Amino acid sequence: MSLSATFKRRLAAPSLPSRFHILVRRFRSDAALEAIREASENETPNLVLYNYPSFSGAYGALFAHLYHSRINLPCLILPFSSAAPFRVDDLCIEGMKTCYFLDFLGPKDFALELSRRTSSKIIGFDHRKSALCPNPPSENSDMKLKFHVNIEKSSSTAAYEYFCSKLSETRFDNDDSINLLNHDDRERVEMVLKYIQDGDLRQWSLPDIKAFNIGLKEWRSKLNCITNSSMFQQLMEISCADLITRGNAYLSGRQTAANKLLRKVFRVRLGRGFYGECLGVRADGNSDFSDEIGKELSQMSATAGLRPIGAVIHMQRNNLKMCLRTLDSSTDTSEVAKAYGGGGSPSSSSFIIRMDEYNQWLSTQSSPIRQSSGRH
Repeated sequence: MSLSATFKRRLAAPSLPSRFHILVRRFRSDAALEAIREASENETPNLVLYNYPSFSGAYGALFAHLYHSRINLPCLILPFSSAAPFRVDDLCIEGMKTCYFLDFLGPKDFALELSRRTSSKIIGFDHRKSALCPNPPSENSDMKLKFHVNIEKSSSTAAYEYFCSKLSETRFDNDDSINLLNHDDRERVEMVLKYIQDGDLRQWSLPDIKAFNIGLKEWRSKLNCITNSSMFQQLMEISCADLITRGNAYLSGRQTAANKLLRKVFRVRLGRGFYGECLGVRADGNSDFSDEIGKELSQMSATAGLRPIGAVIHMQRNNLKMCLRTLDSSTDTSEVAKAYGGGGSPSSSSFIIRMDEYNQWLSTQSSPIRQSSGRH
């Protein structure tokens, strides 16, 4: 069977149950498979697969793109999603010599099987502890597999250093080396990488890291280079300062909205008083504030001499939902939630409560409490 016929058969054959149809079209799409077919017809020697929708994966793909562009070497770059992943059969590209796995090492035995089927060298980057102890390939078959796993360095930083090093080894007729990034771009992109690494490694140590991550979230939907042909240029233009400004504006807006709700705080008799009293607030239409408002109420409750729990109540469809939060390590909010058919962790729990039961929880002193009495 010819190569073209083989790809047509793959495209036509149903691959997953119908309930996965939307996912298949979104991730293992016709456009991606067509790009693979063209790469095979052109005997493209390099394939880059990046973890989607991961920022470390996307930035790793950017550096692979820049490297291959600088030396004018053909390369196919594709997002790899675990929701509906490519198969080894999909990626058997004629003439492929090297395949990169950026910010993941693939499903079990995937890289090994791809290397065997294509005789390609596989180079992978990951920073997760779970990647430290994969099932190792046999000694006779892993010579073409090279995995870079460093739990102290994000995959995007590792890929950046790798492609910078490879490019510095490339010299041209004038004996001058070329750079992956010019000076202005390098300073901006390297700062973004530091912030991404701070989040990837769960360090949360850099200034405004929370605001940075909030600002970065809006880019997640743009990390598919098949559907977003401008992805690499957009990644190059992202700056920490802009992301932090946007993130802080978002946080400020949420705090302003939260402060309005916290002006209407009242006492709640948990379990009609069996579990003590705390402060609560109705947050209908603002349920996405439940966590931060609940934590602030927890502090206010403790200051007011009540149990250090915050109760955030809101309508969820036709039901009344109560979310309990605490910042006190010795307090277990889930004991209340479980008693009323809900669940959660000691610090964060929730449950559905009937309106008539909820009315029995309102303290006789449930008139609004002035914000200044509990907050500081």
